[in-house]
Amino acid sequence: MAITKILIANRGEIAVRIVRACAELGIRSVAVFTEPDRYALHVKRADEAYSLGDDPLAGYLNPHHIVNMAVQTGCDALHPGYGFLSENAELAEICAQRGVTFIGPSAEVIRRMGDKTRARQAMIEAGVPVTPGSENNLSGLDEARAEAERVGYPVMLKATSGGGGRGIRRCDNEDELARNYERVVSEATKAFGSADVFLEKCIVDPRHIEVQILADDHGNTIHLFERDCSIQRRNQKLIEIAPSPQLTPEQRTYVGDLAVRAAEAVGYTNAGTVEFLFTGNQVFFMEMNTRVQVEHTITEQITGVDIVREQIRVAAGEPLAHQQSDIRHQGFALQFRINAEDPKNNFLPSFGRISRYYAPGGPGVRVDTAIYTGYTIPPYFDSMCLKLIAWNLSWEGALDRAKRAIHDMRLQGVKTTAPYYLKILDDPGFRSGQFDTGYVDAHPELLNYSEKSNPEEIALAIAAAIAAHTGL
Repeated sequence: MAITKILIANRGEIAVRIVRACAELGIRSVAVFTEPDRYALHVKRADEAYSLGDDPLAGYLNPHHIVNMAVQTGCDALHPGYGFLSENAELAEICAQRGVTFIGPSAEVIRRMGDKTRARQAMIEAGVPVTPGSENNLSGLDEARAEAERVGYPVMLKATSGGGGRGIRRCDNEDELARNYERVVSEATKAFGSADVFLEKCIVDPRHIEVQILADDHGNTIHLFERDCSIQRRNQKLIEIAPSPQLTPEQRTYVGDLAVRAAEAVGYTNAGTVEFLFTGNQVFFMEMNTRVQVEHTITEQITGVDIVREQIRVAAGEPLAHQQSDIRHQGFALQFRINAEDPKNNFLPSFGRISRYYAPGGPGVRVDTAIYTGYTIPPYFDSMCLKLIAWNLSWEGALDRAKRAIHDMRLQGVKTTAPYYLKILDDPGFRSGQFDTGYVDAHPELLNYSEKSNPEEIALAIAAAIAAHTGL
């Protein structure tokens, strides 16, 4: 089955990334947009582009409208990217009903792995270790108390249909459990349309390790090694690393095999990620993401495998282009999410117009972005401006290259997280390669950085002051 035209049901840098993969495969790409994105880069770069309406979010979140658009524009496939409807089983079902190939796993697998309690049960049956916790959704606060007593505090209350770090609360004692239970139920209902929650033992300051897998419809499932996503704030990833500088070769083989077993157990196809928590020598399954990940870039850098290209090939019915024995990893790659946020002001969003943007480059540097000079970052979406990826053969070399690349970058008009990352890159603890999910909270001093004054910004500020004073 040949795919000739793909509708990209997304926006921003991931939409641009998919456009590029389509171009290399000789496939026409169709972008969709709502009014705030009319002048976005994915709209400019795709072969065709069509409006989903004026509402900033509603158009991107309407599966019927999006599939109708795919049919009307002659698309034979749809790529959901990440976020929005990427893990929406209804979208996959509608695509199947309308004869549009969904570039991702089946609706049943999305639904099963999106339900955290069903996913846990599937992993238990497959012999994949899971974090101790409730076997099913909680019936109420009394059952939550009983489960917490059984596994021991601290515990985590989690939305069964949650994702992206939302719908999660840590509870260190019974009082906190009582206070947070209704909050999590409310958050789950508002964010995911389901009031179901479950409880897990809280693994304190673990290492967050995820494994990239690829699977086709011909019985082939492989892994592309792991990524370390331990540097995060409030369950939101900031820096991702591939491979993890913390794993031994034996641990790497073990967790890769676990991820393949997990994927095979649920009949998974296409690209996906199996996430684990490491504490000491213990490994626990956390969740499975049934889509391409934001941080797929660093896996591509160390393996040379084009993950988005493989997604499209698998969706077209082709076997994987690689066997497990073909996959090697070389060097280290780090990805930095350069967000329009002010780290010195509790990471508050800093939306606005990009007055100047210059992308870093040079050996081993990759930038995935959808911004440009003059582009206005709208307040309706994620605040990420770009993903900066640095690769080198050695860990120390990758860190030094990342510093150079961040210094090379010019992004003015909004506050960003870039200066914060420079402080992290200088921290001996981070450079040692030994860190966990508690790293950011344990190093509040890194937020007390001083930004270097840019001569051009100073000149512009002086000119503006003179103009204001003289009335020019």
